[in-house]
Amino acid sequence: MEIGIVGLPNVGKSSLFNALTSAHAPSSNYPFTTIEPNVGVVSVPDTRLKRLKEIFNPEKVTPATIKFVDIAGLVKGASSGEGLGNQFLANIREVDAIVHVVRLFQDPDVVHTMGGIDPIRDIEVIETELNLADLQTIEKQIDKCQGSARSGDKESKVRLEHLEKIEKVLNQGKPARKSGLSQEELKPYFLLTAKPMLYVGNVGEESNFEKDPLLQNFKNVSESQGASSLTISAKIESELLQLTSEDEKKSFREALGMKETGLEKLIRESYKLLNLVTFLTAGSDEARAWTVPKGSSAQIAAGQIHTDIAKGFIRAEIYHFQEIDRWGSEKVLAEKGLKRSEGKDYQIQDGDVCYFHFRS
Repeated sequence: MEIGIVGLPNVGKSSLFNALTSAHAPSSNYPFTTIEPNVGVVSVPDTRLKRLKEIFNPEKVTPATIKFVDIAGLVKGASSGEGLGNQFLANIREVDAIVHVVRLFQDPDVVHTMGGIDPIRDIEVIETELNLADLQTIEKQIDKCQGSARSGDKESKVRLEHLEKIEKVLNQGKPARKSGLSQEELKPYFLLTAKPMLYVGNVGEESNFEKDPLLQNFKNVSESQGASSLTISAKIESELLQLTSEDEKKSFREALGMKETGLEKLIRESYKLLNLVTFLTAGSDEARAWTVPKGSSAQIAAGQIHTDIAKGFIRAEIYHFQEIDRWGSEKVLAEKGLKRSEGKDYQIQDGDVCYFHFRS
């Protein structure tokens, strides 16, 4: 799963990226690996793995991962090549979903490039650039499609109907994801505004922030764009990083009323955004978490482990994590009839613990 972090300059986008990824460096519980500048892969926090480690005592524990890409700041006119426009847009096309960071904090030492804090305006600037870029893409595709559609080609007719529907909503200043077409129907057109979007409001440390009208404006415009939203303080996350012991971090979070870290919030919402579930495998060699789209079959899940397992799939032995957590033994689960045998079309559920039988 690859998430692109975007935003105007000086909104705290890179600070958030650095805080989220550095928080999960090798010195912490969830390892972090830098692949290249501004790209980080972090492990997904999952307390279920800790419990599986207690039960199976495996040689290693491997969490699922998520890739964050800190994409260059966008400026007005990017769709026409202003600033790093073309590079920015090309980078966005590569990711699975977009996290749009919006500045909601006041700081006289950090200049706002648009002149002041205004989440509605800031969101509209980036959405407009994405819409304009998509309009260029759609217009080119319509030109290519019209000839074959007029000649009676059924597939081209359907494609043209889709393209014209998307063009209409883009001309209204709305994203392609509000066109009424499903994600599967939008996929062939490679549109920026079709990607799932999560707005992240970068807030300050103000205790009364919830009463700030900026927050309501931020939430309202997020909803109008058909996207989810959450708030994170990059500054607080950075301060949290400075603490060395887990006890200090826990006390710091409790003092601020934080039930979970910013990374945990972001990952949880990202999984919802991409409609993902996690299944688990466990044994004496390894306990591991795997991510698949919701509704994936057992055979597709097996292919996440190895393509040969999917090709030679026979059946899957499955039980839910809650059952092994309660009883603490696969032997007890078998005695109680809680281990099931499922075929290749079984839909994997979040928290399923699986063992795949296959022909080599």
